Amino acid sequence: MSVDTESPRRRLEPDARRGQILACAVRLFGVRPYADVSTTDIAREAGVARGLINHYFGTKKQLYLEVIRVMVTVPEVAVERLPAGDLRTRVDASVTWFLDVVSRHRTSWLAAVTAGGMGHDADVAQVLTGAEEVAADSVLVAVGLADVTAYRAELRGMIRAYGGLATSTAREWLQRGTLDRGQVHLLLTATLLTIVEQVFPAIVGNRPGWAAGCCGAPGRRPAPGSNPVA
Repeated sequence: MSVDTESPRRRLEPDARRGQILACAVRLFGVRPYADVSTTDIAREAGVARGLINHYFGTKKQLYLEVIRVMVTVPEVAVERLPAGDLRTRVDASVTWFLDVVSRHRTSWLAAVTAGGMGHDADVAQVLTGAEEVAADSVLVAVGLADVTAYRAELRGMIRAYGGLATSTAREWLQRGTLDRGQVHLLLTATLLTIVEQVFPAIVGNRPGWAAGCCGAPGRRPAPGSNPVA
């Protein structure tokens, strides 16, 4: 969810040049609607020939979709760098990482999640849906539920819903100013902990045979507030 930038006058390797063009596109699409940004604008910003944009990304829309993808998709390295520790430590670190990223790339992230200028475009919706699934995978790893198989659909549904809450709450902070960062952090950490420690255990505990796909002993129901896969 972050893009590195390079000076446009440097001779760069193909991957670095592609990253530089993408970074410039992120900046421009972050401050102007889709229709108001041309490939010529992006090429000028990046200091490259317009043909290079077509070479690396194809059409303007394909580049725009890549901008959205990079701004809303959680990179694997973010999960890999989470600190070792108990659930609360990892949840706190995960929320901190998310808030750091969206604040650092505020305009570009807001433009990506609202898909400014593209309306209800099916390709944009597909990218956003894919990002939701990647985010759900990342959260499940962070909270230690990645290997749970029992009631998997319900679990992923709750985590996807949490992702929607995270996006909406961040917008309340960054776009509307109704919440400050501390309030957003508290809301997101408390909600995720509640899902993991109370809501999911209550759901599986009230369903027959829940333990068969979890790590507890057969027939044993979780204690209130416990994690069924701990």
